[in-house]
Amino acid sequence: MNVAKYPTSHPFNSLFTDFFAQPSFGANRSNYVPVNILESEKGFKLEIAAPGLGKEDFSITVDKNVLIVKAKKEQKKEENSPVYRRREFSFTEIERSFRIPESIDTDQVNATFNNGILEIELVKKAALQPVVKTIAIA
Repeated sequence: MNVAKYPTSHPFNSLFTDFFAQPSFGANRSNYVPVNILESEKGFKLEIAAPGLGKEDFSITVDKNVLIVKAKKEQKKEENSPVYRRREFSFTEIERSFRIPESIDTDQVNATFNNGILEIELVKKAALQPVVKTIAIA
């Protein structure tokens, strides 16, 4: 029996790993939140599914070309009856970090929250226009 070995990484995957890699390797996967990343001519759009969370639960920061998305929510539920008393606490805490390319204008990061989806738009910097300079011949 022959065992075929396949590479563990695909060249296409490394494109997103380079630009959107998490700075911390080996993070707790129990709070892992999947993200869709779309690219257009204008920039990138990240879509994060966040059912049960509201926009007030999120904080988004950019620090040294790293986009950090955090959410934290605490829910308390209390039930009283003559027979028993029960308390339930629920904590939700997520964090994702993305290394963003130098071509992104970090002053123009926009976020919207609609129907349980957090959308973050990263706008590419305007292309530098070549400067045409006329040189006089002496």
